This record gives sequence, structure tokens and C-alpha cells, in this order.
Amino acid sequence: MTAFGKLIRTTAFRLTLVYLLLFALFAASLLVYFAWNTRRLITEQITSTVNVEVGEITAIYDRRGLHGLYNTMGNRALRPGANLYLLTTPTGQAIAGNVDSLSPGVMARSGWSEIAYRRLDDQGNVDHRALVRVTQMTNGFRLLVGRDLEERRRLFGIVAKAAQWSILVVVVLGIGGGIFVARRVLRRIDAMTGTTQRIMAGDLSGRLPVGRSGDELDRLAENLNAMLERIEALMTGLKEVSDNIAHDLKTPLTRLRNRAEEALARSGSEADYRAALERTIEESDGLIRTFNALLMIARAESGQARGNMDNFDAADVANGIHELYEPLAEDDGMTLRVKTSPTPVHGNRELISQALANLVENAIKYGKPDSAVQPLNAGAREILIEARREGDQILLSVTDHGPGIPVSDRKHAVERFVRLEASRTLPGSGLGLSLASAVATLHNGELRLGDAHPGLVATLVLPARAGGSDRLAAQTQDVPQKAA
Repeated sequence: MTAFGKLIRTTAFRLTLVYLLLFALFAASLLVYFAWNTRRLITEQITSTVNVEVGEITAIYDRRGLHGLYNTMGNRALRPGANLYLLTTPTGQAIAGNVDSLSPGVMARSGWSEIAYRRLDDQGNVDHRALVRVTQMTNGFRLLVGRDLEERRRLFGIVAKAAQWSILVVVVLGIGGGIFVARRVLRRIDAMTGTTQRIMAGDLSGRLPVGRSGDELDRLAENLNAMLERIEALMTGLKEVSDNIAHDLKTPLTRLRNRAEEALARSGSEADYRAALERTIEESDGLIRTFNALLMIARAESGQARGNMDNFDAADVANGIHELYEPLAEDDGMTLRVKTSPTPVHGNRELISQALANLVENAIKYGKPDSAVQPLNAGAREILIEARREGDQILLSVTDHGPGIPVSDRKHAVERFVRLEASRTLPGSGLGLSLASAVATLHNGELRLGDAHPGLVATLVLPARAGGSDRLAAQTQDVPQKAA
């Protein structure tokens, strides 16, 4: 398809033609209305002037008779101008006036008519048009008084020519403007098309160009760019998950297979087989937990969990997690405290509970203080679960006093299967912070990792529910736990 063919097929060009047609029809209607009213006004002026003259001539005839009428008609016929006068006998013979010839039968009808005529002083044989009034006198004589319509014709011609030029200018400017607008829009559409073709070819980093006009195409491009960023993030996450599954799950699967093969190769006792099966089941449970965590992360990142959202108090979740993990913390020699205030939130209770539980598990597992750096007092072994409201945000935080996470590693720590160097010797899959971050994103919030000086503060930042209940006005008392 040629460039011009693409141009005339654009919606902008077609809309311009439609508006051009409508504007031309509107302009033509205005000109026709103006011409019609001008014609009517001139006709009214002619009839008014003729009626006055007929009245004057009739009055002269009544006072001075036929002789006075004859002299008056002769004098008026000699005046220059567009007025017409004719006086005929009852038999139709002209006796005075400035009219040479008329359309047949004009003098036989009384009243107004538009006729063709020729003047006595005309040099050529050209017919003119006139609006005349024929009046029958008392003695059978007939009087014609009228006015030439050349002035009306010229004015109407001026209006018609102006209409032609106006419509021509409108058409030229409209088509030119349509081509300009269509080319401008087409350039932007072609740029967007080129970007989308690169994206379809696999380059997900491409973005649609956004101008500075802020028009509908810019708004569309901004929304599409936001969608492309989301798609790129999901595709990157999918690739990372695939790579991580291939690398990080290969080791436990290989270990599982080797243990089963070793159990079959050794002709041990029933107790040996049983121990091998128990280790296999334990390793399988770990793999199942890993896959469940991956499914939960995928569910949160895809937005599928939005259908199960409800209003609840996040303080209840914090208290429940405290009650659940209190014995585990005591077994590891840690003290678990909880501090809550009314924190109404709208979200998926199951996912928020799981995210907070992951943060608590990480704090218990990795939050033990380093005896070489700080004294092992009761405060150093304390883990604090806190639920509070700050402005229009709900903060669910878990604070420990362990080695923490260096600032340079915090962004990397929330990725799937990432385990920092200090935690590689401990059991785990590296999905706890990834799930917490995905849950926070699902609720239009974020996961923040900060310093506890020493230690780590992991905080789920969620939007507060509008109009939340403040029934729990008093802050919940701290629940200190004794170290085991």
C-alpha cells in the first residue's frame, strides 16, 4: 500500500472529511439563507417603492385627468434609473413610458408579476427582468409601474460567487488540514506499530513513544507502557523461576534419588530401609513446601487472590502468629513479643498471615545475635511483632537483633531462591521474603527491609481500610516471653 493510500485510510483523515462535509453544508446553508433573505428584502423594497409611485400617479390622474397622467408618465419615463413606466389604451396600444416590448399578455393581467422586457433606450436586443405592477384605470387605460431586477441579480451573483469561493477555500483547507492531522497521527501510530513489532519479536524492553501534548494517544501510550512493564516483570520473573527451579531444585532431587539408590544398593535391615524412606519423605515434604510457596507467589503476583479479599483487623493476625510461633521461638532460645493497635485492613487474610509468618520464621532462624559482636543478653534474643497504623498505611513489622542484611543485598534478598552467604548452612528454600514481597505488591503495598541497630526490621506496608473501626482504642499490652 502506498503512503497516500495509508493516509486516506486513516481514521483521522476520514473524520476530517466528515467534519469538512458538515461544515461545508453548514456554510452553504448560511449563504443560501443570506441570499434568500437579501432577495426577499430587495423584493419588498421594490414593491413598496412601486406601490408609492402607483398611488402618486393615480392621485394625479384623479386630479388632472388623462392629459395630466400622460404628461406625468412622459416626465417620469425620461428619468435615469431602473424604474419602468408604461401607459396603454384599452386596446393595448402604448401611448407613454420607457418600455419598448413586454412578454405577451402582461398588460392583460392586473397585479404583480415578474416579466421579461426591453427598454426604449437599450442599444442591444437583450431581454431584462423586472418586477412590475399592472393597474387598470377608470377609463379602461392600463398603467404599468415596475423596477428592473438587475440589481437583485448582481447581488445574488456576488453572494453565489462568494459561496463558491468560500466552499472552495473550506474544501482546500479542510483537505490540507486533514492530511496534516492524518500524517501527524499516522507517524505516531507507525512509531507505536514499530515498537509493538519489536516487542512481538521478543524485545520486551521496547516502550511506546509518549509526546508532551498529553492527548489521548499519549494517555494510551502511558497505559500500554505500564502494561508492558508489568508483562516484562512477569516474564522476567517466570524466566527466573524456571532458571531457579532448574538449578536450586536439582540438588534436592538428585539427593533424593541418590538416597533411594543407596538404600536399594545396600542390603541392609528393615530399620535401614525405614530410615531411608523417612529421609526420602522428609526431603519430599521440603520439595512440596517449596512448590507450594512458588504457587502461592505466582497466585499473588498474578492477582488471582484479589477475589478472596475481606475486611479484618491485622492486629488479630499478628496476635495469632505470635501465639503460633511462641513455642518455636522458646525452643530456639528466643523471646517473642507482640505489640498491636487497631489496624483495619482490606485484603487476603490467608496471604497476609503467611507473609507475616515467613518474616517471623526468618527472624527465628536467622535473627540469633552473634556472640562475638554483642553480649547475649535477654534483649538481644528478643523478636518483636508489631502491628500499627501510620496515617493511611498499616505497618506489620518483625524486628530481630541478629546480623541483619547488608544494604547492598536487600534488593537481591527478596528474589526467589536467593540465600545470602551467611544463611546457606541453614535449612530453607529462599522463598520467604519473595512471598512477603509478592503479597505486599498484591495489596498495593511494599516490603521494606531496614536496620534495627543491630538486626533487621522487615515491614509489610499495606494501605489502611478507609473508615476502619477504632473499637480497640487502647493499645494492646506487650506480651513478654521468657527465653527457653
